[in-house]
Amino acid sequence: MDRPEVIAVDAGPVALSARSWPDGSARPVVLVHGLSSNARLWDGVAGHLAAAGHPVLAVDLRGHGASADVPDTDTDDPDAPPTDPTRTAAQDLDAVCTDLGWSAPVVAGHSWGANVALQLATDRPDLVHGLALVEGGWLHLGDQWPTLDDAWGMLAPPRFDGVGAAALRASLREGHPGWTEAAVEAAMGNLREREDGAVTPWLDRERHRAILGSMLRHRPRALYGLVRCPVRLLAVFSATGPPRKRQQVAEAVAALADGELVEFPGDDHDLHAQQPARVAEIIAGLT
Repeated sequence: MDRPEVIAVDAGPVALSARSWPDGSARPVVLVHGLSSNARLWDGVAGHLAAAGHPVLAVDLRGHGASADVPDTDTDDPDAPPTDPTRTAAQDLDAVCTDLGWSAPVVAGHSWGANVALQLATDRPDLVHGLALVEGGWLHLGDQWPTLDDAWGMLAPPRFDGVGAAALRASLREGHPGWTEAAVEAAMGNLREREDGAVTPWLDRERHRAILGSMLRHRPRALYGLVRCPVRLLAVFSATGPPRKRQQVAEAVAALADGELVEFPGDDHDLHAQQPARVAEIIAGLT
């Protein structure tokens, strides 16, 4: 099917919005977006996978896209300990797979979503059949910034006060000349378009900061040895890119029992939007 169904999926105590391509008898695939992104950016990849016979689900995680209003916590108890957004997202995906009756899907995550997917594969090694880490899964923010304030100073999202949707669309087209118009519109889905034509992120700044704090505490290198399934790491490398990235990716490949690197030239972090056919082909190879 060309167009997905937009459905609500049971993530345990909450319901999340998801884009579903339910038909097909091949192995199912779960797609996980990154920080301050949304499920629509996986549409191109999902379309290729669905055409090959795979049931596909792309989930909007809590606070993102059509799940923007889903609360951070599962309780109203003010004395409850704070939740960890990365672990909570992995638990949500576990519950979603149970809701769908999917016992051994391939899971693909992008950027922070790749760290979430890695956490899921560690928590539920019996569940995940294969893992695709797209421009993430090796993110160790704690290697670079000692405190959340330090990380926030460099990684806080831009403020969109006064930015219009038309200007942002034009900027996306200029900055990503290889993207389809559908991919540009998917990226626009990261933002809420107001009636006055201005835009604002679905993910509010407080929740964004909380996820960055979770990423600062997350230790992927402590998880690699616990992953039992085959893993493909899809990474973009450019001549001007930071050497730390190549070192972190190499560390992950060496520590994973069945890890394989697939390199992409260039500097487009959103590989799933830029090269959906190639990304889908790699994911399908894990099935």
